[in-house]
Amino acid sequence: MTARLRGVLAPALTPFNARLEPDPARFIAHCRWLVDNHAGLAIFGTNSEAASLSVAERIVLTDALVEAGIPASKLMPGTGACSITDAVALTRHAVGHGAAGVLMIPPFYYKGVSDDGVFAYYSEVIERVGDDRLAIYLYHFPLLTQVPITLGLIERLLKRYPKAIAGAKDSSGDWNNSKAMIDNYGHDGFDVFPASEALLSKALAIGGAGCISATVNVNPAGIYAVFTQWNQPGGEQLQAQADVVRKIF
Repeated sequence: MTARLRGVLAPALTPFNARLEPDPARFIAHCRWLVDNHAGLAIFGTNSEAASLSVAERIVLTDALVEAGIPASKLMPGTGACSITDAVALTRHAVGHGAAGVLMIPPFYYKGVSDDGVFAYYSEVIERVGDDRLAIYLYHFPLLTQVPITLGLIERLLKRYPKAIAGAKDSSGDWNNSKAMIDNYGHDGFDVFPASEALLSKALAIGGAGCISATVNVNPAGIYAVFTQWNQPGGEQLQAQADVVRKIF
């Protein structure tokens, strides 16, 4: 079984060429630099232009990374989609490569969907993929999706699929929500990643798994230093330095 992802992950930027096609060579180079600087790869997240990429393009780019020697153990591809068929295809592909996990946003076209509806979506994907290696990280981004991942939904999914539901990325920007996720489920194998390194030290102090942040694309080493040294002498200064870089962006 692939080891659980922890630490600092980048929603890796996807370069495009002048024809608006993904550029695999530049994508590989950027991802290799991130891995060399101790970052994991949450490819096809929001800052990866996932919504601008077709299923085929995402598959090609994932294949290119693995063929280039990027360890699948560093990968958390975004596989969520409004279409269950697309989500299943992307998830099967990622699991087949041995990715450590998948980051799965709920279907987001229709707003205000009930927990029953969102549960049914994740359940259908899990059942169709049907692979014991599957590790789903729920993607909570209510500002964008208006389809939240509630605490009640997490509890239901963990009870029904304790092996498949591995954790969450919390892009709410609300520390109280991240804290509630960690306090309620973070000590039972549910790994919570806030979407900002500004919350990294606070999250780690109560059992968080790390962070998945856009600025890891430009400051992987600095944010990784916070992850490894947050509770050591100088840790507060490292957090402050990472915060300064974040504020620039």
